[in-house]
Amino acid sequence: MYYIFNTLDNLIHQTAFFNLEVGNYVMIVVALVFLYLAIGKGFEPLLLVPIAFGMLLVNIYPDIMKEVGEGGAGGGLLYYFYLLDEWAILPSLIFMGVGAMTDFGPLIANPKSFLLGAAAQFGIFMAYFGAIFMGFNDKAAAAISIIGGADGPTSIFLAGKLGQTTLLGPIAVAAYSYMSLVPIIQPPIMKLFTTEKERKIKMGQLRPVSKLEKILFPIVVTVVVSLILPTTAPLVGMLMLGNLFRECGVVRQLTDTASNALMYIVVIILGTSVGATTSAEAFLNMDTIKIVILGLIAFAFGTAAGVLFGKLMCVVTKGKVNPLIGSAGVSAVPMAARVSQKVGAEADPTNFLLMHAMGPNVAGVIGTAVAAGTFMAVFGVF
Repeated sequence: MYYIFNTLDNLIHQTAFFNLEVGNYVMIVVALVFLYLAIGKGFEPLLLVPIAFGMLLVNIYPDIMKEVGEGGAGGGLLYYFYLLDEWAILPSLIFMGVGAMTDFGPLIANPKSFLLGAAAQFGIFMAYFGAIFMGFNDKAAAAISIIGGADGPTSIFLAGKLGQTTLLGPIAVAAYSYMSLVPIIQPPIMKLFTTEKERKIKMGQLRPVSKLEKILFPIVVTVVVSLILPTTAPLVGMLMLGNLFRECGVVRQLTDTASNALMYIVVIILGTSVGATTSAEAFLNMDTIKIVILGLIAFAFGTAAGVLFGKLMCVVTKGKVNPLIGSAGVSAVPMAARVSQKVGAEADPTNFLLMHAMGPNVAGVIGTAVAAGTFMAVFGVF
């Protein structure tokens, strides 16, 4: 009888109820909220579902992220996934998939879109100085600031390269959360800085882009950007390789793999491992609150800067540029471009801005990668 009671007692004390703290239950609730936003509201479910589930798992069973002990044994399942984030492998593969899925034609047809994409990076540098002011060291501030580009993979990439692994979880979750909340955060800012007349501006049809231009573009961008800033090669190079797969027309199997099977496998692994970095111990602290606040400020400033530069271009071109497309200069592809289209259509249902907004949107992806490469060069990281 003693054996039976002792066995039952051991089993009961092995349950999570006896091993979790209050913070773990708080994070479980947060995970459930994220799942509701993803499933119930449709906010970037491809990102939020794996992130939220990883968050749920690590706060019920923390050992799923247990680090490898001596002799290479004892690591938790999601810890091995996380190493691929830390080594910058998964963010680079994500960029390859984005390149294979994205038409760079609107950017090629309207090179001025590069200016809008550059303007929207203003939020990154605002966040950098804001993080310094809040007490973060220079490398931590740089890693945090990339949230302003609304680019999750680049945020993970830079945090890993700069050795900010303790902040990687909060940075990644904040970046992906703001990416998913683009349809909520951006419209009020866009409407604040534009008039109804400006929102109704119709832009002329983009010129046709030849196949040769589309093939040369990723090659030229890779060569030029990598020569000027070699530290951008992992991200920009993979982005352009994926796009070259798409446009060259002779490797259809590689295009399909990069934009579908490989992309979704990487999203699953990256999402769950990022979510698993949000244990209560690592996430529930003042630094996380600061990161979330800085990320929101950076994203808002980036959106506002893009719109304001769009207003400037509108004046210079005598009303030929709708300022709304400037908000798409953040890196959330293609969500930010869709939001530009949505807000424009609210002012005039016959207004079609999507393709015009895709130019700044793609430029923003390149711009954020360049910003990350710039920080790496400044700190001597390769």
